[in-house]
Amino acid sequence: MNNFKKVIVPVIVITIGSLLPLSGLAQVRVLDKIVAIVDDDVVLRSELEQRIDSVRIQISQSGTQAPPEDVLQQQVLDRLISERLQLTIGYDAGVRIADEELNQAIARIASSNKISVEQYIAQMMAQGSDIQAIREEIRNELIIMRVQQGSVMRRIRISAQELDNFLTSEEGRFVTSPDVNIGQILLSVPTGSNTMAIEAIVDRAESLYQQTKDGSDFRALAIANSADQSALQGGDLGWRKMAQLPGVFIEAVETLSIGEVSNPIRSDAGYHLIKLYERRGGEEQLIEQHFARHILLKPNQIRDQLTTIDQLKSLRERVISGEDFGVLAKEFSEDPGSGLNGGELGWSTPGMFVPEFEQTMDTIVINDISAPFKSQFGWHILQVTERRQQDFSEEILRNRAENMLRQRKYEEELQVWLQEIRDEAFIEIKESGKS
Repeated sequence: MNNFKKVIVPVIVITIGSLLPLSGLAQVRVLDKIVAIVDDDVVLRSELEQRIDSVRIQISQSGTQAPPEDVLQQQVLDRLISERLQLTIGYDAGVRIADEELNQAIARIASSNKISVEQYIAQMMAQGSDIQAIREEIRNELIIMRVQQGSVMRRIRISAQELDNFLTSEEGRFVTSPDVNIGQILLSVPTGSNTMAIEAIVDRAESLYQQTKDGSDFRALAIANSADQSALQGGDLGWRKMAQLPGVFIEAVETLSIGEVSNPIRSDAGYHLIKLYERRGGEEQLIEQHFARHILLKPNQIRDQLTTIDQLKSLRERVISGEDFGVLAKEFSEDPGSGLNGGELGWSTPGMFVPEFEQTMDTIVINDISAPFKSQFGWHILQVTERRQQDFSEEILRNRAENMLRQRKYEEELQVWLQEIRDEAFIEIKESGKS
């Protein structure tokens, strides 16, 4: 614990009759008290009491039993201290929440509660808050959330081996498997059935399969023929994770297109016809990629914007006339990342570049040289030399699994980080907060 920080403790008092004789100076009325010192900041008794009142209302509305008063006060005070520390980190790091972002956050909160912004504010005001206090509380929550994400996420590392182990585990296969909406018709095979009886069931299953091929309604056939408990629901099994299905179902469903019905499938229960209604996830994810290169010039004190544009136009004409784009990029481009590589940016993925850049990449004809266009980095001319459709399903799957593992580690790592910043801070509890 750092006990050597300079702590400035404000005195929050008002004097009555300060211009009166000395005897009048004894009439001092304290407006507020400090309940805790947190580094160079303080927590006031009024803040603590206001937050306790708010928590009491929330507990009452949830229908749960409130803890003893001393426990509630300690929990709320600990929360306020933690918030102070995180807000200080945010302010020191320059984290600011613009009014537009704050308004959007309030709208999301109201929408999640299925009420309008006006109704949300009215509810909060009914609990004793004013509009300014509501906005300030949400602004602080956004700052704290940003500080937590920035501080905690960079502490979390997911190794390639850890990711591979998860994807090959039973749980990993389950959570990353596609969702399918399926129906079935089951023709059961009673125990001890002889060959002739089984052949009759197979013939019946083949007949039902042919009826589905001829356009008969699968649900109607299920109601009339299926021995499964889903029969009266038209055989609908609803949405299932592919990994939840019996192995023989998985093999069949993997080969089906939407709307198709499987050939009769044998299981220990009998013969099944499976219909695939819908599928979510697991399909090929084709993404268009561009192989592009550019030349970037930035206006400066010597070369104004018009001169910059004219120079890019001149370079464009030189390429059109036969000069090598890469050679000119090495000589003139002011992009330190790509200039030495002849302006090459490699294969792109959507969202990799700023919108102005991507719009030009998406619309330009292969091997054409774009007219000069502006982005936040300066002025560019650009050439796309190749395009391709690339399957990113594996990358998307791995990213989804990695995000899942990160979220699992996040809560644990967050608590460790919160304890660390508290251990490093100067904290002095002055009083319990009681009047």
